[in-house]
Amino acid sequence: MTARETRTTTPVDASRPAVPAATSARSGPLPARGSARRAAFSVVLAVAVTVLLWASAFIGVRAAGHDYEPGSLALGRQLAGSVGLTAIVAVRWLRSGARPVLPRGRVLVAVLAWGVGWFSLYNLALNAAEQHLDAGTTALLVNVAPVLVAVLAGLLLGEGFPRRLLVGMAAAFAGVAVIATATSSGERDVLGVALGLAAAVLYAGAATSQKRLLARVDALTMTWVGCLAGTVALLPFASALAADVGPAPASSTWAVVLLGLGPTAVAFTTWGYALSRLSAGRAAATTYLVPPIVVMLSWLVLAEVPAVVTLAGGALCLAGVAVATLPRRRPAPAAPAAPPGGSP
Repeated sequence: MTARETRTTTPVDASRPAVPAATSARSGPLPARGSARRAAFSVVLAVAVTVLLWASAFIGVRAAGHDYEPGSLALGRQLAGSVGLTAIVAVRWLRSGARPVLPRGRVLVAVLAWGVGWFSLYNLALNAAEQHLDAGTTALLVNVAPVLVAVLAGLLLGEGFPRRLLVGMAAAFAGVAVIATATSSGERDVLGVALGLAAAVLYAGAATSQKRLLARVDALTMTWVGCLAGTVALLPFASALAADVGPAPASSTWAVVLLGLGPTAVAFTTWGYALSRLSAGRAAATTYLVPPIVVMLSWLVLAEVPAVVTLAGGALCLAGVAVATLPRRRPAPAAPAAPPGGSP
C-alpha cells in the first residue's frame, strides 16, 4: 500500500463510525424517556376519567332512584353497560385483528364470581343505600373502601401492613361512627349507613381480587366478562325493570342508560387499566377524590348537601384514608463514608 493510499483512506475509515455512535449515544435515552412519560400520562388520565365518572354515578343513582327500585336500576344499568363494553371489545377486535382471549377453568370461575360481586351485589347495595341517604353521605361511606383495600392487599397481596394503615383505619371508622350518629334520627337512616358500608366492603373485596386476576387476564376482557356475569345475576329483576320503565320519566330512564355507558362501561375499563399498572392500595387511594366531587355535584344538580356533622365525619374518613393509603416519603440514602486513606 502506498503512502498516498494510506493518507486518503485511513482518516475517512476512522471517522465514519464516530458519527452514528455519537448520535446514538445522544438520542438513545430519549425514546425511552418519552415512552415512560406517555405511559405515566395514560395512567393519570385513566384515573381522572374513573374518578369523574364514578362521582357522577352517585348523582345518577340518586336521581333515577326516585323512579326505579334498586334491583331494576341495577339491571338497567348493567344491560346498558354490557352493550357498551361489548362495543368497546368489538372495536378493539376490529382494530387489532386479535380475538379476545377468554379465561378458562378456575380463572374463569373467579372472574365470574368477581363480576357478580362487583357489578351485581355492589350496585344493589349502593342503589339501596341511596334510597335512604343523599348522594354525598353515601359517597363518604363508600369511600372507606380504600382503607379496606389496603388491609386486604396487606393480607393477600403482600403490599405491606404499616402502622400508618392501622392509624388511618381507626380514623376512617371513627368518621363512619360520626356519620352514623348524625343520621341516626330514624331506622331508615341507620339502614342506609349499613348499606353504604356493605357497598364499601364489596368494593374493597372486588378491587383486591381484581388486582390478583389481572395477572391472568387483560383488564378489558375481565371487565367485559364480569359485567356480563353481573347482568345475568340481576335477571331476576327483569319484571321489576319492565314495571318501572313505563311510568318513569324519560330523564330517569336516560340516567339509567348513561350510568351503564359512562360509570360502568367506560369507567370500569379505565379503572382496570389503572389498576393493572398501580398497586391495589395506591389505585384505591386515588378514589378519595370522589366524595368531595359528589358533594359538589349533589349541591349543584340535586340541591342536596349533607349535614355539617356528616361533612365533619366524612372529612375524618378522608383523613384516615389519606393516612392509610398515600405513599410515605422515604428519606434519601446517606452518602457512603470515604474509606481510610482516601483509597477507592
